[in-house]
Amino acid sequence: MSSDEPTEPDRRARLKARTRLAIVDAAAALMAADGPDFSVDELAVRADVARRTVFNHFDSLDDVVAAVGARSFEAIVDALLQSEPDPGASLQDDAAGAVRRADLVGPMAALSRGFGLVQPDLATGAPTCVADTADVPPRAAMLLLRSLAELNDRFVDELLLRHPGRERLDADLAVAALLSDLVVLHRYWLAATAGATDAASRATWSALLDRLRPRTAPPSTPDSSTPDSSTPRPRPHGGS
Repeated sequence: MSSDEPTEPDRRARLKARTRLAIVDAAAALMAADGPDFSVDELAVRADVARRTVFNHFDSLDDVVAAVGARSFEAIVDALLQSEPDPGASLQDDAAGAVRRADLVGPMAALSRGFGLVQPDLATGAPTCVADTADVPPRAAMLLLRSLAELNDRFVDELLLRHPGRERLDADLAVAALLSDLVVLHRYWLAATAGATDAASRATWSALLDRLRPRTAPPSTPDSSTPDSSTPRPRPHGGS
């Protein structure tokens, strides 16, 4: 056997990765069509795998949905990797810079529809944010948090590679705080745009990102040019 040929463990790892990707792709397609409430049988048929294969890769359907969500936010880590490290930047600023550079509007719009947070108006068919008229479904709120949690470890790992000598706890705290902020910004963006991807929606997201501040900075005073006064106040996730 040539040394360039993959070994049996390599083949198994590649097959496992391909199967997992097929399951996540199938879940994303089902979510785009009907939201997150699909069955294991529907997922297995769509992915062209056996029912038990789904559970060889994921403990539950919510884990599959969270994997779809995490993939939607991978642009953040990609943006981090595509920039040169600044030795003088703090962990918080480096992480926040990646969020600002990432193109998240399209992925967030697709994920909001997939989580059932945007639904067509019964009268007009126009996209409507469910948070405008009712509480955000608790499961959707939980899935968003789990999606970001799936991203956490990779984000922290890459951040530490850019800041050698820093403690993992510091990076974990920086990323956790930033991802928590991202959940809040997503709610405000969704309430203002109903998940649109047009120029106005992107401008709203950009203005919201301007509100990100280092944790050590004093809070700014909002003015009429910020989304705080120009966008609807979203309802809390999972509560009234």
